[in-house]
Amino acid sequence: MVDDDFEDDWDSEWDDRPPSKSAVKREMTALQDLGTRLTQLPEKQLLQINIEDPTLLEAIMLARRINARGGLRRQLQYIGKLMRHIDPEPIEEALAKIDGKHQEQNARFHRLEQLRDDLLAKGDPAIENIVSAYPIADRQQLRQWLRQHRAEVAQQKPLTSAKKVFRYLRELDDAEYGGDDLEVS
Repeated sequence: MVDDDFEDDWDSEWDDRPPSKSAVKREMTALQDLGTRLTQLPEKQLLQINIEDPTLLEAIMLARRINARGGLRRQLQYIGKLMRHIDPEPIEEALAKIDGKHQEQNARFHRLEQLRDDLLAKGDPAIENIVSAYPIADRQQLRQWLRQHRAEVAQQKPLTSAKKVFRYLRELDDAEYGGDDLEVS
């Protein structure tokens, strides 16, 4: 039978030890990777993240302008070093929030693309689906773009009507749900 006091002493002895070199290296690499991720963000998103250390923000902005691979590698290492002196948790939370928003935008984009593709492939039944999803949709305008699309396909012209339909669906979605800007497909 093992003495409980001995087990407690043994556990606390391991708790008091400093982390291993491997654990420290993993943590430093993770911080450097986090810094690398910050340098790859669009400036608008980067400025939305609350980076309290002005030296870190300056280093990130500098890294975005460096073209030489060796210089960029050294700058990223420097950013990782600076990140050891701050709490990375708020930055990680902000990045997770940005990732979630990006996924929502992608899902919205694909949903609108699917509506457009259904309209162009199925015709009038798809118009009813769009009107049920967006009551303010203009049936006549959708039918006109549908006829224009069919004419473009028949005459082998560029499919401009598909872009018009997507823009219109995006406007409807913005009006209905207040979405963010999406690129036209």
